[in-house]
Amino acid sequence: MSSPLRYRHPWELLWGNINKDNVCVVGDALHPITPYIGQGGYATLEDGVVLARCLVGALLKEQSEETKGQGDREREEYKRIEMGLKIYAKERRWRSIELISTTYFVGFVQQGNGQVTTFLRDNILPAFLAGLLLKRADFDCGKLSIS
Repeated sequence: MSSPLRYRHPWELLWGNINKDNVCVVGDALHPITPYIGQGGYATLEDGVVLARCLVGALLKEQSEETKGQGDREREEYKRIEMGLKIYAKERRWRSIELISTTYFVGFVQQGNGQVTTFLRDNILPAFLAGLLLKRADFDCGKLSIS
């Protein structure tokens, strides 16, 4: 029986593993975010660029001289993929925490119906939230080079 999909809290990424061996969580599985900040699709595109860069970087390294047989080459390639995914996970962890935290906060403020939350949302937070959303959209995920 498969487990149900659920929202990931920001603090779960601090201690959780997002990769193991040659498997890694990417896209909405890594950072499921509500549409409050309008970054879901863009974050997944960032993931694709960073993942491609990390895997290509790991796979294009020179093979060691000790790699003679087919089994040795496959094991070395497996290790390279594993290393590329570790680099990817390290690079994307904080960006994902940042996105999830922002959407968590913005959703809480926008859905809040208490007097304090309503007052803050309507009178104090609009300028702060607008700046926060623009800040999250300004991210450089690096470049892919054509070899």
